Order: sequence, then structure tokens, then C-alpha cells
Amino acid sequence: MRPLILLLLALVPLQALQGAEARVAVASNFTDTARLLAERFQARSGHGILLSSASSGKLYAQIRNGAPYDLFLSADSQRPRRLVEAGLAAPESRRAYALGRLVFWAPGVEGDAAACRKRLEKARRLAMANPRTAPYGAAAAQVLESLGIQPEKRVLGENIAQAYAFAASRAVDGGLVAAAQLRGREPGGCRWPVPESLHAPIEQQMVLLKRGEKNPAALAFYRFLLSPEAAALMEAAGYQRP
Repeated sequence: MRPLILLLLALVPLQALQGAEARVAVASNFTDTARLLAERFQARSGHGILLSSASSGKLYAQIRNGAPYDLFLSADSQRPRRLVEAGLAAPESRRAYALGRLVFWAPGVEGDAAACRKRLEKARRLAMANPRTAPYGAAAAQVLESLGIQPEKRVLGENIAQAYAFAASRAVDGGLVAAAQLRGREPGGCRWPVPESLHAPIEQQMVLLKRGEKNPAALAFYRFLLSPEAAALMEAAGYQRP
């Protein structure tokens, strides 16, 4: 990690310089979890965290175009890496914070995991995130290719949150959504946890952006996200540890 960042992370405690504020760009799948983490952090630090949620691709484009974010929590590793390569983020701050899981979910349909998989194989209208802008959408496309499934219609959400909404509407035969979106909810229906062997790992990485290198709130929140406490909260939300 750069000397400046190392020094600031070491010397700025969570309680110091209260009242600072950080703007954090968050991939849609991680929005609810990021909100819980921000609430926990703000309660003890006094810093403010402003979350902006969208697909990783959309947030990446905003950052490239000068959007004033301090920290980027992506749903993949490629876009944080590209920001580092473009000189827009601190190189050694690029770290994996969670591993995502994909689930096929069909609300209003009874059956075990095996029956749910068969429904996916026969789905005519399938909700999923756009592979071009959302890492979970890219993983979903890989699953379909691995299984040789070709739905008549792929109903694409701009992000995984929209894909979940399409599936929840029951206007489709089901959707490939993030496992974390179903954790702690009782939406009913059948679920098939997608084997990780069917797609590339969904390694979610974060990176401290140039604007955030001297922002005490961003530095402290970044450090908090690497803490055992934050890791436990993410795991409870349905994510695996990297």
C-alpha cells in the first residue's frame, strides 16, 4: 500500500476527525449490506457515509467521467483494476471484500432444488442482469452457456436489483439473482443454488479512489470494511469471505 495511505490508515482512528463525509459507489447487489455496514460504522465513528447504488459498469463509467466518489465497491475485480491502471485509484488499495453467489429463483413455484433446476432448463422468459454492465449478469450468461440453455427471452435488468424485481413480479419463469438478495427474506418459491463451477468466481473488489486518499471518513470506512466485524456482517448477509 502506498506510504501515504498506510500512514493515514494507521494513524486515523475511527473516532478521529468526526464529521467528515465520504461518498461511496456501491454495486447494486451489495446495497442492503453496505447500508448495514455504513450504519454500524457511522454510529461509532461520527463520520457520514453517502451510498450511491447502480450496476458496477454504470458506476465505473461515472467514475471515469469524473463523478465525485471516494470509494468504489464493485461486484467484480476487472473494473477496480481498470481504475488503478487509469491512475484514478490507489493501486495497493484494491482488495477483495466478498465473494458472491448466484441462485435461480422462481417465486410462486413449489419444489426442491432439483425441480427448480429443471424449471431453469425449461424457462421461456428468464430474468437476469445485463452481462455488459453487471458482473452477476456476466456470471448468469456463463451459467446458461455452461448448461446449454437458450431461453426464448432474456429479460435484462440494468443491474441485479432490477433482475430481482423482474423475477419477483412473476412475469417471467424465474430469475438468476444474487444469493444475498434472498437471505433473510421469505419470498417463497423454489431456489437452485448455482454451482460455482458453472461460472467464473464473482470476486467483489473495492478500491480507494484518488478523491478519497485524503478523506478521513473514506480511509476509516475502508479500514472498517477489512475488519473481522465487517466480514462477519457480510457473511451473515449471504456472502463468502474472499
